Amino acid sequence: MKRLLSLGHDGPSRAADSAWQQCIRPACGATYELKSVHQRCERCGALLDVAYDWERLPVPDRLALFDERRASSRHPLDYSGVWRFRELLPFADLDKVLTIGEGQTQLRRTDGIAAYVGLGPGRIFLQYEGLNPSGSFKDNGMTGAFTHANMMGAKYAACASTGNTSASLALFAGVSGLLKAIVFIGSGRIAYGKLSQALDYGATTLQIAGDFDDAMRQVQEVCLQTNLYLMNSLNPFRLEGQKAIMYRVLEGLNWEPPDWVVVPGGNLGNSSAFGKAFAELHQLGLIPRIPRVAIINSTGADALDRLVNQAGLRWNGGAVDDAAIAAFYTQMDAEKRKAHTLASAIEINRPVNLDKALRTLEVTNGVVRAVPDEAILDAKAQVGACGFGCEPASAASVAGARLLREQDVIGRDERVVCILTGHLLKDPDATVGYHAFDDEQLRRKYGSFGVRHARHANRPIPVPDDIEAILRVIRQL
Repeated sequence: MKRLLSLGHDGPSRAADSAWQQCIRPACGATYELKSVHQRCERCGALLDVAYDWERLPVPDRLALFDERRASSRHPLDYSGVWRFRELLPFADLDKVLTIGEGQTQLRRTDGIAAYVGLGPGRIFLQYEGLNPSGSFKDNGMTGAFTHANMMGAKYAACASTGNTSASLALFAGVSGLLKAIVFIGSGRIAYGKLSQALDYGATTLQIAGDFDDAMRQVQEVCLQTNLYLMNSLNPFRLEGQKAIMYRVLEGLNWEPPDWVVVPGGNLGNSSAFGKAFAELHQLGLIPRIPRVAIINSTGADALDRLVNQAGLRWNGGAVDDAAIAAFYTQMDAEKRKAHTLASAIEINRPVNLDKALRTLEVTNGVVRAVPDEAILDAKAQVGACGFGCEPASAASVAGARLLREQDVIGRDERVVCILTGHLLKDPDATVGYHAFDDEQLRRKYGSFGVRHARHANRPIPVPDDIEAILRVIRQL
């Protein structure tokens, strides 16, 4: 492939004739203009990708270009941990980009977690997305979606959310002043740390009498019937921004791909974006091989695990067995099986990016696993003890890596990156509940799905208001 040096900071966009939206099902292949809004393919109902004619686009001939931008960061686009990779996201009109400095995250070697997982020193890296402005990975995607919304002249934006998407949408709307935010949440199934952000940032919040899947169904219908711009990961431009998480991971590893990337699986936006990022980088000759991706569900919200590992569902080159999916959901509804997990960010039964996640599994030779809440919270405590506070869903990646190591799917000497999707303060109740309450209190507080054995609890020590008693406790430490 012919490759060109990248444009300067403010070079003209070539997206108009080199990027478009396309149905991900090869048998359909319908295409749509870049500057148009579609939830799904209007011909077959499948998901859409943002597709590129890379031959006509300026692609860097050396990855060091991105490192140089990071070192200077004088230009607003270079300061963004998404848009400094803009040649790899070439859909945007650069004068329409909306950025709030997202993506200033870090990849950290964490030998304590390596030992916990069962790997050798230097084998585990944690990619911490909690440092984003809204406290989660969602900002990577939201800058992409807001940029496209800005290109479209949208005035209102909406999402369904378990918390992080609504926080990010509300923050971007407030900072930009260009769009009004409307968020749909389920009843009682949102962490207050996240809900507080949507409320404080000024979003109109609609609390649906149902769960996330109900809210997701309703927001799609509302956006179809109105001029609201949908900001969920069903939006392909959201996933374009989330590709940048993997660019930063590779950058942090000096552009040497890891053996594994382990990611929590909720609505499956991240896993879908990562697979697309790796496929494109490999196509462009910028990485020599594609890492394997492991998607980790909670056992309380394990639709992907059941579909892949029990029903045998596969991408199959795009020939997905839609009848098997429909039968699975029909059975789920008949059993009245609802998602139920302390990891609220992945408490989703009907992941909208199912097809794209299946594609990622095929492209990366990936795997799916489900881990119980006890394992997630134990892993979360270990992550915290190593200096990274994260929300429960984030720790599913570490719990999943530990399980895969126990199963010898991940080899002892392989290099693994676990994605930590959100900040500790997104769900402080779960943290305090794990560390500070006895088992009976946990069961009363969280119900039947609460942890019964907090193996790594760091409980407060009760002491009298007496200096000698306090000193006796301290001397015993």
